[in-house]
This record gives sequence, structure tokens and C-alpha cells, in this order.
Amino acid sequence: MKDFKVVKNFLSKEELKLLQPYCYNRILNDNWTYDPQCPVAPSFYNDAMMTVLLKSKLTLMEKETGLELFPTYSYWRYYGYDNDLHTHIDRNSCEVSASVCIKKSHDWPIHMNTTWVELEEGDAVLYFGAKVVHGRKPFKGDGMAQCFFHYVNKNGPYANHVGDRINENQFRKKIDPKDLKRIKEIKKKAYAKNNRN
Repeated sequence: MKDFKVVKNFLSKEELKLLQPYCYNRILNDNWTYDPQCPVAPSFYNDAMMTVLLKSKLTLMEKETGLELFPTYSYWRYYGYDNDLHTHIDRNSCEVSASVCIKKSHDWPIHMNTTWVELEEGDAVLYFGAKVVHGRKPFKGDGMAQCFFHYVNKNGPYANHVGDRINENQFRKKIDPKDLKRIKEIKKKAYAKNNRN
């Protein structure tokens, strides 16, 4: 793999059938991870379901990247209207990453360095997270569930990040009161979508 690559159908139809209602139900829970990178979007660090997928996708990740990998952590986020993802690179625990589209109401490309990539539901973009500059413009759709699987090269300089060593409590901050209205709106839309399916 050079800097990034798209893998079509990274998640099977059966996996999507399970994950889509799971994500809608999960965001109705108030036990989110606060992430200053996208403070209004419900985010989940090492969610149990996503961590199972992180480990089950290891063989596929190794095949697609040509590297022997250790899993570090999983993360997923539900973006609502006007959420964005500032251009950034990831920390060393994200040396090799997959950003996977679970469900989307509208297209929302992500840039990898200078190339814009659009993912369909189930597709993934694999990339070197600590090296490739990536981000998104403000989202103009109703909602998008996106998961992230992070790994390190077993034979690379960040192998000691296996299992991630972050203190999860650093994400457990109070939500800014000005963001509560937007958060309630995101939850309301997710609840309505979940009850239509």
C-alpha cells in the first residue's frame, strides 16, 4: 500500500445489517466519548462491538496492506448536520488505519492528502494515519455512522502501541452547554430513523 487505498465491501451486507441499527440504538445512550476534534458528534472509544470487528478484520487488513499488524483500538462516530473533521494526522497508535462507512444519508468525501475519496456503505479507505493528512468539509446531510480501526506495524517503530495506551478518561469531559441543543437534535433524528427501519 502506498499512502492509502479504497477497499470495496470491507464490511459485508450481513455485517451492515447488524451494525446499522446497532449504531442508531447506541447513540441514544448518553455514554459518549467527548472528542474535541468533533465535540458535537457522538463518539465511542473502544466500543465492544467495534473492537470485535477490529480484531476480526486483522487478516483482511494484513492482506490489503502487506504488513503484519497489531490492533491498537477501535473508534466510531456519528456525524450530524454541519459536523466537520478538521484536517489532521493521527497519533502513532493509528499508524495503519481503516475509515469505514457504516451508514450515510448523503455523500461526504474525505480527503487523503490532496485526493478526495467517497465511500459507499460498507467501503473502507485504508491509510497511514500518522502520515497521511486527512479531513472533511462540513457535513450537509442528516447523519453518517463511520468507524475507525487502528493498527500498528508489528515490525515498525510504533509496535509498542499495541492495545493502545491512552487514558480513556481524558475523553470523559463535560459537554459544552451550547452544544447540547445540537446533540439533542442529532439524537432526535437518529431515534426517528431507527424507528422507521
